Amino acid sequence: MVSRFLADARLVAGKDLRIEARSRVVLNQVAPFALLVLVLFGFALDADQRTLRAFAPGLFWVAVLLCALLAVQRSVSVEQADGALTGLRLSGMSPAALFVGKAAAVFVQLVVLEVLLTAGIVVLYGSEVEQPLLVAATGLLAAVAVACTGTLYGALASGLGVRETLLPILLLPVLAPVLIGATRAFDDALGNAAVDGWAWLGLLAVFAVVASGLGALAHGALVEE
Repeated sequence: MVSRFLADARLVAGKDLRIEARSRVVLNQVAPFALLVLVLFGFALDADQRTLRAFAPGLFWVAVLLCALLAVQRSVSVEQADGALTGLRLSGMSPAALFVGKAAAVFVQLVVLEVLLTAGIVVLYGSEVEQPLLVAATGLLAAVAVACTGTLYGALASGLGVRETLLPILLLPVLAPVLIGATRAFDDALGNAAVDGWAWLGLLAVFAVVASGLGALAHGALVEE
């Protein structure tokens, strides 16, 4: 049972990642958009590098969430094309395995974007990574939380003709705790504020566990609607 579940999840994740590898949407469109967001934030603030360093954690995670919206919408559109989602349901695949596979594919894309954005704030804002382990742990847990929540809400909005505009309205308020926790953890990791980043990491861990569990349980009911 478990081996079948993992095999199905790997199959779905591999399918989505192969589609992305061929289309290169993340590398050719989403990644440049993410870096452009950082550049525009710098212009909008019209501030010196010290101020940009102070705002870097928040700007970083706002950029990540904006890119996550694009990644989730892309993930949903892949399954809507040519009745792919119907085919997966008729194959007898577990809805939970479908959820885990799609969330895993979004997770991988988010991690790639986070690496690029981390390099972006170092180069553009002059940020210094003082605690690499905390940066990595925050990035991974936040990516799990965002990927699972985004996949769940993507399924919720997938049956609606206006999902491209409805998804941000549904998803972004729910991800507010992730934005706050990840920003505060990055404040500590980049040496911007005297806060306990590891304590905020606990918030991200709880959110990630709840989002993954709830998504695995509810995804089947959502895709059947």
